[in-house]
Amino acid sequence: MFGFRSGSSAAGFSSGFSGLIAPLLGLAMAGVIAGSASAQDKRQNTPGEFDFYVLSLSWSPSFCQAAHERGNSGRGIQAQCAGRPFSFVVHGLWPQYDRGFPNYCQQPSPRLDRNVMTSMLDLMPAPGLIYNEWDKHGTCSGLGARAYFETIRKARAAVKIPADYLELSDTKLVTPGDVEDAFIKANPGLSSSAIAVQCDSKRLSEVRICMSKDLQFRACDEIDRRSCRRDKVVMPPVRGG
Repeated sequence: MFGFRSGSSAAGFSSGFSGLIAPLLGLAMAGVIAGSASAQDKRQNTPGEFDFYVLSLSWSPSFCQAAHERGNSGRGIQAQCAGRPFSFVVHGLWPQYDRGFPNYCQQPSPRLDRNVMTSMLDLMPAPGLIYNEWDKHGTCSGLGARAYFETIRKARAAVKIPADYLELSDTKLVTPGDVEDAFIKANPGLSSSAIAVQCDSKRLSEVRICMSKDLQFRACDEIDRRSCRRDKVVMPPVRGG
């Protein structure tokens, strides 16, 4: 009355067992992923909770040349590219995790006082850039606006720009390694694992230097791995030489 073939019963048991195990494994994996995600979320975008800074120095002539090619002549572009000539300018000081980075840690962000903004124009020659850096990165530092921009000034003062790049009068063809070596030579304590040269399709765009929270040079594998891979890049000259 309840007879069945043994083969079909084993197959049915095996199939049913597999059908039960797969969802259980899926739930277990989901739990692991959710657990690790929630652990990360406890720190993600929490002001002051980060591992180190990246000081990003933009080669202003490359920025201006690229903007000109795109036909971009907005107010921010004019502020940087039509005023006094700049070489390396500060793009930003970015809080970083060993993997990834926080951003926009306070929304809406605390209003940046105009006097603080204008005090930074010698290092960051575009008002829009300064406001954006405060909103996106400064709010993650755990510092008030004035203290954050004072930290940017201290970080910039801790880095010496190689003499060859201060008043570059002619277009220069360089390898990313040339630029890295020049910065290392000019800055005792800076190592190749703490600096990354960035480029676009043809020009050097930025030099990024990793610094601890107390502004000492430190290694940063993730940043270093993203260095420019081109054999050679162009450094347009500083306007007027």
